[in-house]
Amino acid sequence: MKHVCCGRIFRLCIIVLLFPVLGAIGQKSYSLTGLTDSALRNLPLLLEKKAQVNGSRAEVSDLRHQFIPLLRANAQVDLATDNSLPGSYYGYGIIPSTSAGVSAQNNGQSALGTIGVLYGEYTVLDFGYRKARIESAISNTNLASADYERVRYQIKARVTRLYFTYLKNEMQLEVELQNRDRYEKIFSVIQALTKSGIRPGSDSSLARAELSKSITAYNQASGSLKEIGEQLSYYTGIPLDQLKMDTLSSRNQNPVRNLPLDSSATGTNPLIDYFTNINKVYDSEEKLIARSFQPTVSLVASGWTRGSSISSETEYKPLSTGLSVQRYNYLAGISIQYDLFNGLHKKDRLQTIHFQQEAGKYQFQQEALELKTAENQADWAIQTAESNLRELPVQIESSRDVYNQKIAQYKAGVITLIDLTNAAFVLYRSLNDYTETLTDWYLAHLDKAVATGSLDLFIQTIK
Repeated sequence: MKHVCCGRIFRLCIIVLLFPVLGAIGQKSYSLTGLTDSALRNLPLLLEKKAQVNGSRAEVSDLRHQFIPLLRANAQVDLATDNSLPGSYYGYGIIPSTSAGVSAQNNGQSALGTIGVLYGEYTVLDFGYRKARIESAISNTNLASADYERVRYQIKARVTRLYFTYLKNEMQLEVELQNRDRYEKIFSVIQALTKSGIRPGSDSSLARAELSKSITAYNQASGSLKEIGEQLSYYTGIPLDQLKMDTLSSRNQNPVRNLPLDSSATGTNPLIDYFTNINKVYDSEEKLIARSFQPTVSLVASGWTRGSSISSETEYKPLSTGLSVQRYNYLAGISIQYDLFNGLHKKDRLQTIHFQQEAGKYQFQQEALELKTAENQADWAIQTAESNLRELPVQIESSRDVYNQKIAQYKAGVITLIDLTNAAFVLYRSLNDYTETLTDWYLAHLDKAVATGSLDLFIQTIK
């Protein structure tokens, strides 16, 4: 019985010890593609842009429906006096209309009347105005869509940059951890030599100061990693405690050979396509202005019925007689409308849109120039980083050998503590240089991918 209880306790202890490990194994790790996809699904800014695109498409549908024939029905039953005077006036909208009712004296007797009207209107000729309005609305929809794609592109680029920055800070944290461990080892060795009287006490104090400095640097790197993680969490919507990166082959000592990235152009760039659509909007607006000041030819028609309790001899009959339909009428015609000052208005509007078009072309040229410059700078940065990445492994290996030799020499009393700390610093600097250069290499490829429109291909390359 005692052995059974001991066995159960042993198994329970094993489970308790393995529980954190099993939890870490079960935690999902995110690739760069997974992070960018999460940002595109969850970032409110993109959801807002997408809603604006849908709203712009709805406006196009609404505009198309505005050009269907107008058909309006109206019916009234009115109780009023019929007391008027000859003469004309401009209607103010709040003055009711009175038909006939002109008498020699004031008449306040009430009468009941009815009217029913069906009115229709359809523009049969507008010299391209309808088409221009629809094309202008479609251009604005395309611009909203291009703006959405541009923001998506920028968000993917930001997440990718944060991804590499996060991995850089992870590598930096590992470098600081190794540096801390080295100084802990140096401090332990010096402490033992100091206690035995072989080395002076000042060496121990100096080593303790360097150890404290390395601990501070490690804490700083740890804090920076969490700050970058918070930014990634902001974009992706993934809680920081669940944000675990996948392993990246950038940790290979020769990424230039192992990850031949292709950052060449693959198609249109959303950053430049946005400005292309701006110019298309200006072009469609110019056509709309030219068409909006043309005459319009409309076909109008209406039919109506009337009833009144006043007879044609101006006899006031019982009010109920005004409910019956007594007259039928129709009216049809062609309406032509044109403002004689349209030529002046058209000239002013076209002059305004002309300068907007000119500004749009310069915007396009500026963006194209910036992207081309960014591409050229990225090419030079890639070449420099690749050259350094071929040399840095040799530098790291040599500095590590020197450090191992120096610590052995220090133990033997051949060199001073300054020589040992200099060797440790050279190794530390070499590892830092490798981390910086490797990150620069990836970020330079990212800059080129962004500039050439091949960002999606670049993201897919990072496994």
